[in-house]
Amino acid sequence: MNSRMAASSSRVMLGPLVAAIDQGTSSTRFLVFNAKTAELLSHHQVEINQSFPKEGWVEEDPKEILQSVYECMERTCEKLTQLNIDISNIKAIGVTNQRETTLVWDKETGEPLYNAIVWLDLRTQSTVERLINKTPGRNKNHLKHKTGLPISTYFSAVKLRWLMDNVDEVAEAVLTHRAMFGTVDSWLIWCLTGGKSGGVHCTDVTNASRTMLFNIHTLDWDPELCKYFDIPMEILPKVRSSSEIYGLMKICSSLKSGSLSGIPISGCLGDQSAALVGQMCFQEGQAKNTYGTGCFLLRNTGAKPVMSDHGLLTTVAYKLGRDKPACYALEGSVAIAGAVVRWLKDNLGIIQTSTELEKLAASVGTSYGCYFVPAFSGLYAPYWEPSARGIICGLTQFTNKSHLAFAALEAVCFQTREILDAMNQDSGIPLTQLQVDGGMTSNRLLMQLQADILCIPVVKPSMPETTALGAAMAAGAAEGVSVWSLRPEDLSEVTSEKFEPQINPEESEFRYARWKKAVQRAMNWETTEPISNGNGETSIFSSVPLGFYILGSMLMLIGAKYIAGHR
Repeated sequence: MNSRMAASSSRVMLGPLVAAIDQGTSSTRFLVFNAKTAELLSHHQVEINQSFPKEGWVEEDPKEILQSVYECMERTCEKLTQLNIDISNIKAIGVTNQRETTLVWDKETGEPLYNAIVWLDLRTQSTVERLINKTPGRNKNHLKHKTGLPISTYFSAVKLRWLMDNVDEVAEAVLTHRAMFGTVDSWLIWCLTGGKSGGVHCTDVTNASRTMLFNIHTLDWDPELCKYFDIPMEILPKVRSSSEIYGLMKICSSLKSGSLSGIPISGCLGDQSAALVGQMCFQEGQAKNTYGTGCFLLRNTGAKPVMSDHGLLTTVAYKLGRDKPACYALEGSVAIAGAVVRWLKDNLGIIQTSTELEKLAASVGTSYGCYFVPAFSGLYAPYWEPSARGIICGLTQFTNKSHLAFAALEAVCFQTREILDAMNQDSGIPLTQLQVDGGMTSNRLLMQLQADILCIPVVKPSMPETTALGAAMAAGAAEGVSVWSLRPEDLSEVTSEKFEPQINPEESEFRYARWKKAVQRAMNWETTEPISNGNGETSIFSSVPLGFYILGSMLMLIGAKYIAGHR
């Protein structure tokens, strides 16, 4: 009995707690941290369904996203109660989210007007081509001086343009001034602070900087950019800093999580910025790589935006307070990292669970000359080539599924190496070690492979939830909350594991050179959209010259057979 009492009294002494909503591409989490020690006390996770209505299309249901947040909050509150932790000690909530994913909803009914178009969706390829064609010199970097971004299917403005052009409900809501646009953070904050009954329509500088409508120098929506995409500014959320009180939670009081009502939502960061903060990369030159659905390497470049000459993005890293300066980062984005595991599981069925991939790859310890370029959504940094497609090459009769599993893991590492090379060239100062986080870092073989392919140590924190931690830090440090100190001397020491390179650099360079060769093979696969024959099927006769050529060839063959038969 005494030991139980001692345990419960020590629980009560926890002090202020801060929660974080981490809404990612494949799952939602709600996590609660101790603001003094940064210890993770409890969390709950719910998977998110993705739908693929057509090839290259990726959608999610905005209502399911919101419902998953409520469910995670409810379950986490139940777990905290079981641990005898007082929920009323939660002083603030931060939000971090999958970026670029685009939503439009009706401010009067609160209903989404279409599914969320996910960041790696490719439906806007023709929109992008149309925009690039109207730029001087057909230059995809035409807007880079203001946005830090190339014109690409990746960013929100082209997705929003597609919705306005192709979805009647969206077009009508824009005309009747009922439409609200937002990335996932805006949708969640609006819903959680009251929705149609006074919800706050806002975003933060990090999410805004991924829309192509935001000027990264003035730190506000840019009228010229909005005009370029023909998007009315009235539908855009208000841009705020990453750390300030946006509004208060409003939740049904009958739920356990109802006791979160009235708590300020005071932190907001796009997931990759949140991971940079969670990894404490506050010094210029520090970098982290997050291995999630995609792979994102960010390097802190300080108070000035640095433009890349090597295919990287310039983005807002964070702005931790209304009166604090913005900090910028160079970013390399890879579309497919963890998604390749999902593909091997769901599409090919060669594994049942993601943990099996490591065992399968480890059983051979080599790809046996097989290279896998998972360009399912084109190639992002440093190429920005939407016409690329996935390719597996170097196959022999000896190749089996274990070699393919190894090649898939290597692909993640090679893509990171390409970005790191570009980053080192842009900054002129080579990175001496890489800090890593995200779901895939639990794969020890992957981490060792990454160190081998980069030829530098890879450092993984023992608490992998750095994205949520970053959002919690921003929320807890906000003015009016102030329960989390961001002074370097107050930040908790993070325990970590280091993976040192174990192969000789010559072998690493040889494998990397072969990978680059494979990437070239994957380029320019999709040239233009094929013409359909009306049933949604593509006809080989859709091209007239090709049709004549095939028809002519067939007649010649028939003629040759006929002559041969009469000899």
